[in-house]
Amino acid sequence: MRELVVLGTASQVPTRTRNHNGYFLRWDGEGLLFDPGEGTQRQMIHAGVAASRVTRICLTHVHGDHCFGLPGVLSRIALDGVGHPVHLHYPASGEQVVRALVSVSSPGVDLRLHPHSGAGPIADGLEIRPLRHRLETYGYRLTEPDGRTFVPDRLRAAGIEGPDVGRLLREGSVGSAALEAMSVPRPGQRFAFIMDTAPCPGAEELAEGADLLVTESTFSDDDGGLARQYLHLTAGQAGELAASGRARILVLTHFSSRYGDDVSLLAEQAQARAPETVVIAARDLQAIAVPRRRKDARRAPGGTTAIGLTHDGSS
Repeated sequence: MRELVVLGTASQVPTRTRNHNGYFLRWDGEGLLFDPGEGTQRQMIHAGVAASRVTRICLTHVHGDHCFGLPGVLSRIALDGVGHPVHLHYPASGEQVVRALVSVSSPGVDLRLHPHSGAGPIADGLEIRPLRHRLETYGYRLTEPDGRTFVPDRLRAAGIEGPDVGRLLREGSVGSAALEAMSVPRPGQRFAFIMDTAPCPGAEELAEGADLLVTESTFSDDDGGLARQYLHLTAGQAGELAASGRARILVLTHFSSRYGDDVSLLAEQAQARAPETVVIAARDLQAIAVPRRRKDARRAPGGTTAIGLTHDGSS
């Protein structure tokens, strides 16, 4: 299961229909909670996201609309008796704020603090890049390792079936049959999360090749002056980011309250800059599936259907 659950889409000022930020990513056995603003615990209940599913919490920065829901979420994790560790990632310069938020949470959580500073990997498959905002801010990217996709015709011709298929993946060969000859490359999936920022190289790097790109779209193109003043993205700039990175799905969020309930204009402005990308203006409590792997990664040469396997050899 790889799915994004949008818990809130407001920026600094919530509205009657938009909660403050909050985004939960189901990614196989991991549950990553990004930027829990006020009210996130309640939104999780509405969305059917159990606190026990949270394994990591990732803060882009320590402005209140991106982190003031942290005490409530941690208190619910403690109340539910969650036994597994919860890893909290955040900019090192926000240490004082994070410590204060954690200190008012209910005790009993096996919380592991991971401050970071500078670009690079911070956990298995999870990396960060600096963004351009009014205080230290980072975006996140989750990357699945590249793998191999088996071609059934080749397996049948080599007489490989049943447990030997998994053995071939693990060991690299079975008899004279090599993994490379029986399969084709399969690029891993990518998820990118970009919040408060002006256009910058870090955002471009995060968006590159993303299957699902979540980015702020605080202002319309008509309010570009405000975006420059407060170091935010306009809808058109979000679209440009998706287009330059060849992102497949762009999820717009973090909307200014000045636009009311209807943000279709922002979606249109982003879509105009990214005609080959699916653009979604997120709604609170909306679930968005990570798209299936790119078609060219799921087909073998000559149009033969290929079979993707996981690292343990299961289909």
